[in-house]
Amino acid sequence: MRGFTLTPIGHLETPWPRPEECPRNGRQPDPRPLCRAVIGEAWRDGLDQLESFSHLILLYWMHLGEDAPLTLVPRFAAGPRGVFATRSPVRPNPIALSVVRFEGFAEPGVLLVRNLDCASGTPLLDIKPYLPTVDAEPEASMGWLAPR
Repeated sequence: MRGFTLTPIGHLETPWPRPEECPRNGRQPDPRPLCRAVIGEAWRDGLDQLESFSHLILLYWMHLGEDAPLTLVPRFAAGPRGVFATRSPVRPNPIALSVVRFEGFAEPGVLLVRNLDCASGTPLLDIKPYLPTVDAEPEASMGWLAPR
């Protein structure tokens, strides 16, 4: 398969300088810190009308991650699981996503968001509005995590 190039549209600023300091998920901290998504000048026109949404999906590249094993033992599992059956940040392609609460703009091109779980400086790949009628699946199965 041929490789391809991703171009970050900006970066994320969080309270956590290193991956090992990040929460397991962005809803874990209490209170949830206010973070920033800083968008590059070339991409800022794409933010038009974003303020009309309460939640966003951020896609980002976990650039500080380790090499990804295909099986690992999650902290909540009795034995190994395939990486694709986990939410581990250690992945063959370290793409992550978070549904964040959008708190508005700090200034042009700087979004204020909550519920992030990544290290500060993480490259931001894309932003999409979160649509509860499309993105929520109330009947989804929790798989092997159901007992938790």
